[in-house]
Amino acid sequence: MTTHVNLTNRQQQVLWATVRHYIATAEPVGSEALVKEYNLSVSSATIRSAMGNLEKAGLLYQPHVSAGRVPSDSGYRIYVDRLIQPATEVTIQIEQLFSDRLNWDKWSFEALLKGAAQILSTLSGYIVLMTMPLTHTTQLRHVQIVQVDARRVMLIVVTDTYETQSAMLDLPKAEDGSEWDADLLDRELQILSNFLNDQLRGRSLAELRVLDWSELGREFDRYSTILTSLLKDLSQQFAQSSLPTQLLISGVSEVLRQPEFSELEQVKTLLHLLEAEQHQLVPLIFDQLGSDASRRRVSIRIGSENPLEPIRTCTLISSTYHRGSVPVGSVGVLGPTRMLYEDTIALVKATADYLSEALS
Repeated sequence: MTTHVNLTNRQQQVLWATVRHYIATAEPVGSEALVKEYNLSVSSATIRSAMGNLEKAGLLYQPHVSAGRVPSDSGYRIYVDRLIQPATEVTIQIEQLFSDRLNWDKWSFEALLKGAAQILSTLSGYIVLMTMPLTHTTQLRHVQIVQVDARRVMLIVVTDTYETQSAMLDLPKAEDGSEWDADLLDRELQILSNFLNDQLRGRSLAELRVLDWSELGREFDRYSTILTSLLKDLSQQFAQSSLPTQLLISGVSEVLRQPEFSELEQVKTLLHLLEAEQHQLVPLIFDQLGSDASRRRVSIRIGSENPLEPIRTCTLISSTYHRGSVPVGSVGVLGPTRMLYEDTIALVKATADYLSEALS
């Protein structure tokens, strides 16, 4: 995506106004419309020049020779990353609706999810995708580190479902640069295995990502690099088996009223994805192992950034909800790239926060 483009203040204003006008009208935007609708305090010729420069940068394009311009995926990306803030008034609105219409003290969490999905799809006007929380998070039953040869060790993990996983790692040189003493290494690895069993037994694999290994004892500092690599590898191995499998979908009829979905074939491929290929969508909205969920609160995939062909003309905005610090489910909104991003980002984040609070 072309996010490194340097834009003047005027070009940023024109890009912002063009995107806003196109979102509102679904019609290609000309300079005259921007002069009438937005207080840019410049002439139509100046706006045309700025739009021409934005087109050269790949941020706008003309669908037809005689038409105005519309934003490209790169244009939307810069709009989202640089030119907007989530709409706080929409956050207040959905929080009030949740408070008025939902009751987490008396409802099951599934009923709460369905109610929140319906409210979110009504307010956004787009398709809402929610994963059920992980009802069973794989837990560690036994950990063992064994010496394979003079330079390698293997970490073996047995889960509470008696599934076994292993990871191999090369040992660093001993502190004095020599090879490790085999007998000493065996004894230390057994001590380390006992220590890890004491610290990790009963913990979920998802929790491994949020543990502060620096607090597990200075006597094992020398193993911190090994442990970090081994456990990261194991987390990746368990990623697919730890994904939620049930997806709640709401608001399909709402989004199909948008002009982007006027072609029957496009609608059919989208509906097929939503009905028969849900397993392909789940990793996109519940990316618990591919990123730091606490830092990246909201994920936004615009158009061609989506890997699945049926939604490459759509935007997918998602966020995880948590039980404590562990991500257990997700909230996603799917709509055309001509999306009211300020509102939708705020709605998704507020919904994820509400579900996290309900779980706590």
